[in-house]
Amino acid sequence: MKRLSLLPLLALAASASFAQGKFGNDAAITPARLKAHLEFIASDELQGRDTPSNGLDTAAKYLAAQLSLWGAMPGGDGRTYFQKIKLSRGRVVFDKSTLEFDGKQYPYGTGFKAAQSGGSAKAGLVYVGHGYMSKAKGIDPYKGMDVKGKILVVVSGMPKGLSFRDMQGEPGKDYMWPAMAAQMYGAAGVVTIPDAEYLKDWQPRTETRMGGFSPETPGEKSVPTVTASAELAQALLAGEKVTAEQAMNNSEAPDTGFALSSSKSLKMEVAQESEDQWTQNVVAIVPGTDPKLKSEYVAFGAHYDHVGMRTSGTGDRIFNGADDDGSGTVSILEICHAYLTGPKPKRSLLFVWHCGEEKGLWGSDYFTEHPTVDIKSIVTQLNIDMIGRSKKEGDTNPANKVLTGPKEIYVVGSTKMSTDLQTVSETVNKSFLNLSFNYKYDDPKDTERIFYRSDHYNYARKGIPIIFYFDGVHEDYHRPGDEVQRIDFQKMSEVARTVYATGWTVANASKRPVVDKPLKD
Repeated sequence: MKRLSLLPLLALAASASFAQGKFGNDAAITPARLKAHLEFIASDELQGRDTPSNGLDTAAKYLAAQLSLWGAMPGGDGRTYFQKIKLSRGRVVFDKSTLEFDGKQYPYGTGFKAAQSGGSAKAGLVYVGHGYMSKAKGIDPYKGMDVKGKILVVVSGMPKGLSFRDMQGEPGKDYMWPAMAAQMYGAAGVVTIPDAEYLKDWQPRTETRMGGFSPETPGEKSVPTVTASAELAQALLAGEKVTAEQAMNNSEAPDTGFALSSSKSLKMEVAQESEDQWTQNVVAIVPGTDPKLKSEYVAFGAHYDHVGMRTSGTGDRIFNGADDDGSGTVSILEICHAYLTGPKPKRSLLFVWHCGEEKGLWGSDYFTEHPTVDIKSIVTQLNIDMIGRSKKEGDTNPANKVLTGPKEIYVVGSTKMSTDLQTVSETVNKSFLNLSFNYKYDDPKDTERIFYRSDHYNYARKGIPIIFYFDGVHEDYHRPGDEVQRIDFQKMSEVARTVYATGWTVANASKRPVVDKPLKD
């Protein structure tokens, strides 16, 4: 892949004059400007923009530099463009971590191992199968079970018929994994029964690395989580409805919960050290012109993170994320530029570049829980996540089956919450560039559950009507091949201009879009 050139970026430093049409300054959004930004955002130098990483921080500084140059109002913390988010991770302290069961001490490394979730517990035990709950699949091993104050005994892996694609929707309501369920239901801890493959490669004290970072949740109590050795597994499940052999061969382990013998009690302490790191959302505001309506906001969003780099293997190891979601990142940057260099609408405009979307919608969850403006003042959120790829004529690659064509885009969520917003979306499109809007993912039977898988969902949960623009999964999704040279910049500019025009229309409307449809799972 060619090296980064800074020459196109220099041309962006000066604001240009553009012909203004009925939707304001939409013509300012051009393929050339989008390409110049994306050649930096998706360059090898940013190393895949993982959350957290130096590459992501560099991308944030680039966004802030452009916003400052153009005169956008900072919308983050302390009159900056950055909304800081604290991440934490832990490392187990071997010599201070202990476990006792039935009067016997099980040493760390030979008797048990621990995840980075620390804490202490002394309690009775409850078997809960694999420990996963999925409303969509009708799987709930906690139904009718009282696990409060107990230690959960779980089988490793996921139950038959369940995949990570089914773990979509609202965490704690639509799905849970064992550690989340333990926190939700007030369990004291978790003991995992490993499968035979894990036990075959058991190494006593090799886990010296810290686990991954995750957002710090103030007031959240850590639930100690350990993995049992084969010896401990045998002792725990001796005389129970499920044998240790069944549990370690997890295809045979039932997911029906039951309490273990009342005489059984386990005491454990997982000691840990912690390390903190900071990341950030990038937030900017363009003030509106109407004395009353400028207190309301039309929000534009995209996630500027991606999935980083492969740590092993040969060949290209960088996941550049040009489409996912470099395309959205630079599109809302240019939408912001178009507003800043053209006429301003009546309502104010809020631009948020979210971090950590790839890790679980971290940035949008944090922003909607800790908004830098009144969350009730946001009248609409328009989210862009992948708008830069087009399916070529004659493409028979199964991996590109759902990829949209050059004049087509998936429009997700516009039919789900607000008839007003849907009407604006369709009217603007038909009177403007007349793209082909595909509503495939608004089908309640959508098995991919796309509506729940990008940052707009956290705004929708707050009752804010949304539209999500998406080109569809393709052969380079979450692969090193998602690079700038494969982007259709003409399509990308047309979608971005359509998003601009939709936002312009909502921002100038006399009334905010009414939410007349309750959000359904």
